[in-house]
Amino acid sequence: MAVELRNVEGLAPPPGYSHVAVGRGGTVVFTAGAVPLDARGDLVGGDDPVAQAEQVIENLLAALQTGGAQPRDVAKTTVYVASSSRSDLVTAWQVVRDAFGDHDAPSTLLGVTVLGYPDQLVEVEAVAIIGSGLTQP
Repeated sequence: MAVELRNVEGLAPPPGYSHVAVGRGGTVVFTAGAVPLDARGDLVGGDDPVAQAEQVIENLLAALQTGGAQPRDVAKTTVYVASSSRSDLVTAWQVVRDAFGDHDAPSTLLGVTVLGYPDQLVEVEAVAIIGSGLTQP
């Protein structure tokens, strides 16, 4: 694994993500924001943030794989949800978190007014580090 996840002593424990990810000497992979479109370019999930988040994760994992990265290589995610409802944000983020299992990389969750495609509710981007091995504290 190229990414070491750390939490900061003295800060509140984060719920399902780490405070810090450290990697050195590897290749950095940046993804564009993965969106809930299928291979034909059709929106998947309608007005359901969970269904949209599931398609987003499928697309994000494909993008990471194309860059040579696996979920455990992810050093940071940013999750955008077009909603002012905190429950919609948490619901979509839970799909993202579940996709990474116990690899709780740092993550930022944002409620936004609008995303790029009509009726799009969820978008996720990631940064991964591959090929360096774990760093030492």
